[in-house]
Amino acid sequence: MLGKRILAIIVMLAIGLPAIFMGGVPFALIIALILGVAAWEYGRMFKLVDFNASFPILVGGVVVLLLVRAIVPQAAVAVVVFLILAAMVWHLVDYERGRDAAASDFMVTVTGLAYLGWIGGYLADLRNLPDGMWWMLTVLPVTWVADGGAYLVGRAFGKTQFSPRLSPKKTWEGFWGGAILGTLAAPGLVSLYQRLGGPVIPFWQALLLGVVLATLPALGDLGESMFKRQAGVKDSSQIIPGHGGVFDRIDSWLWAAVLGYYLIRWLLLKA
Repeated sequence: MLGKRILAIIVMLAIGLPAIFMGGVPFALIIALILGVAAWEYGRMFKLVDFNASFPILVGGVVVLLLVRAIVPQAAVAVVVFLILAAMVWHLVDYERGRDAAASDFMVTVTGLAYLGWIGGYLADLRNLPDGMWWMLTVLPVTWVADGGAYLVGRAFGKTQFSPRLSPKKTWEGFWGGAILGTLAAPGLVSLYQRLGGPVIPFWQALLLGVVLATLPALGDLGESMFKRQAGVKDSSQIIPGHGGVFDRIDSWLWAAVLGYYLIRWLLLKA
């Protein structure tokens, strides 16, 4: 199992890192694919408990919205409006065909578009910031260090459950261990990138970025756990050997991208 996990990580990095370095259309296509698969997993989970999202609108909409957000951002709001109206039409027709829970299905479709399409779009916004490559290589790795640290510290020292119903294996000891490691990782990465030509920012700002990114994205993990608990599944799918599904891997990315984007804009870029 460990070998499969390590191999999967190597493959993901081999695909993801070049896309981050290149930015533009290659990056947008990779992120659109990732979010599209996550949207499919999301719809599939709710289908297990008899909620029938519109897969063409959900999955296709998430992919299109990410691409528009990355390439023609001024059109993104119009795309969201169109997708919501299209979802309404789809589920109205479904109701007429005898689907009594069509209104609930509509909410599942729209919520998926909002969470994975709109919130996920902040991954594109983050990469499109000035020095976006460096920010991507800060925001996501800090979150990864916090996740990995929480797992390792929790396994070694964890005793007090963090969220017994949503994620019974997570502990407060693991959470704080990951938070400390992730927080320290941020100024370390920023200092390294400065030597490589990255943006120069004060230590306290890098530390603040680390505190936020090492703590709050854990809520994204719990959010996806809520979906999985309702669906009665352990993982969103089995697409990635040893890791579960794509949604399982990006649940904390969604929160990290939003938080990182606004922190960097307001605190560092003064925009």
